[in-house]
Amino acid sequence: MQHETEASLVGHEYEVEVGPVAHGGHCVARTESGRVLFVRHALPGERVVARVTEGESTSRFLRADAVEILSASKDRVPAPCPFSGPGKCGGCDWQHAKPGAQRRLKGEVIAEQLQRLAGLTPEEAGWDGTVMPAEGDKLPAGEVPAWRTRVQYAIDAEGHAGLRKHRSHDVQVIDHCMIAAPGVTELGIEKREWPQIASVEAIAATGSHDRQVILTPKPGGRLPIVELDKPVSVMRIGERDKQVHPVHGRAFVRERADDRTYRVGAGGFWQVHPQAADTLVKAVMQGLMPRKGDMALDLYCGVGLFAGSLAERVGDKGAVLGIESSKRAVEDARHNLRDLDRVRIEQGKVESVLPRTRIDSADIVVLDPPRAGAGRETVRHLATLGARRIAYVACDPAALARDLKYFAEEGYEPVKLRAFDLFPMTHHVECVAILKPLAKGL
Repeated sequence: MQHETEASLVGHEYEVEVGPVAHGGHCVARTESGRVLFVRHALPGERVVARVTEGESTSRFLRADAVEILSASKDRVPAPCPFSGPGKCGGCDWQHAKPGAQRRLKGEVIAEQLQRLAGLTPEEAGWDGTVMPAEGDKLPAGEVPAWRTRVQYAIDAEGHAGLRKHRSHDVQVIDHCMIAAPGVTELGIEKREWPQIASVEAIAATGSHDRQVILTPKPGGRLPIVELDKPVSVMRIGERDKQVHPVHGRAFVRERADDRTYRVGAGGFWQVHPQAADTLVKAVMQGLMPRKGDMALDLYCGVGLFAGSLAERVGDKGAVLGIESSKRAVEDARHNLRDLDRVRIEQGKVESVLPRTRIDSADIVVLDPPRAGAGRETVRHLATLGARRIAYVACDPAALARDLKYFAEEGYEPVKLRAFDLFPMTHHVECVAILKPLAKGL
């Protein structure tokens, strides 16, 4: 039996009409022979020369960069960042699109995922089709919001700081990241050399002036004496245990949301956009409408963001159970909510801890699962608790759509969905879906 021999098509160029946006920061095009191309740095409706970056003659699809724009979209702008473009930094996907166009593209992706994976129209999902910018992010074309409060710098062989190229371990050395928050930029990471270091994560808290860098040394590498442009605490990742160890300064940063202060341990999860935590808490609380005395669940609770807001609203007669797999985040959540004796935080995976709690009913639930989603088993279990409202916070529209389908099978439907552009210039988007039990009877 003969097999078609694989030949790399990397470097081949095709002149193509660019079709719709797809999930992942690229658009779909087809070669004259019908081969599918996923093209970055293009916009729907453009005619471009696309150069293949990944794929063989036998591949189902090829990845490509638009290296020449033959016919430009009215939504195109020159990329403000000098490090954005074919073969350069992979951190941003849409620098070449007007801000309003970026939000439209994200909306098209959400609509496509809802239809394809959940069988829902925007109307059936309770969504008006818009992706809302965060407060202060509505900027004219050519200007970039400096929103990223956590930046993971890769260090090249010469010790220079940069960011990874798209789908690559190669480092694009930079002297400034335009989407980095001012608190990150002022540390001056890009200005100094980092011999023997593999990566530097910079964190600039929004709720305080806390600044932190987390250094990952190369194997056998020694830690440099870190002198940055602003006061900063320094952590390192252990070579053997991969844990975060303090070098000097606090092992956490203080963040603030919904009038509470939260301690977030080194490398712990907190929303990256300065407005994100408050934006999401507001959307979740408006959707859940907590009542005094409610029993509430906060699943994948992190350092306790939603649990804290729920606890304030359910009052002394209410109760909140948070579940989180990260040991460090659980320690932080218990510390952050120590003044609220109606809150209990359990450590472990949601799918194993939730059944073990023997909780058989809840009034309201919020879940903020990782990118892969909650999955069928967790959704099935949640549906047995009879909550009158469930708030699902999603950083991936595909996972959201899959889980909405599972919820529908278990008798829950979305009544409202909102989308927020909390990752400008990238393809990422945050959604909050509010679900309720399907009407029984007629």
